[in-house]
Amino acid sequence: KITVPEEIERVTGIIEAVKKRFDIPVSIDTYKAPVMDAALAAGADLANDIWGLRYDKFYAPEGKTSVWDCGTMAQIIAKYDVPVCVMHNRDQAVYQNFLEEVLLDLEDSIAIGEKAGISRDRMILDPGVGFAKDYEQNLEILANLKLFERFDLPLLLAASRKSVIGLTLDLPVTERVEGTLVTTMFGVQKGCMFVRVHDVKENVRTIKMCEAILNSSN
Repeated sequence: KITVPEEIERVTGIIEAVKKRFDIPVSIDTYKAPVMDAALAAGADLANDIWGLRYDKFYAPEGKTSVWDCGTMAQIIAKYDVPVCVMHNRDQAVYQNFLEEVLLDLEDSIAIGEKAGISRDRMILDPGVGFAKDYEQNLEILANLKLFERFDLPLLLAASRKSVIGLTLDLPVTERVEGTLVTTMFGVQKGCMFVRVHDVKENVRTIKMCEAILNSSN
């Protein structure tokens, strides 16, 4: 298990080196507020939180608001005024009304962020494919991406090479390019503004083709 100091040492050096050599935005993906704090201080431009700002809510010790001495994840991100990708996740994958509860969870995440001082126009939503969801629920999320329009926030889809593709096609992680391209195309059609992928070249070509067809039809 990697300790917080070890993680900080690993990521900050890489962030500083990348920012020094390239004029590109850098995203930091961590659920640990001290790591987020150090990474943003080192120059990271975008925060990505797989717990949707709710890790502290689930796991803070009794009587405390945060797991961390430095404050909650939402407070750290607000301090640096950077964009944040808020992903759907929960501590237990138990639902009575799956899609509606996912939407309510994201409403909770947004509210936590706004209360901490994160401007709504700094938020990107990720429906959390592969997190706190079984196979059928992951397919249901992909089939219902239009539901997330209710938030009027940019939507990021991160389905690349994930288990929902592997289980559908019965393929190992190294052979899921075509399945990923289908999710990317579907995401573009449903209004996703971002996709996070492994196979960049293939996905860029897919997006360009999909957008050309959509623009022609409009």
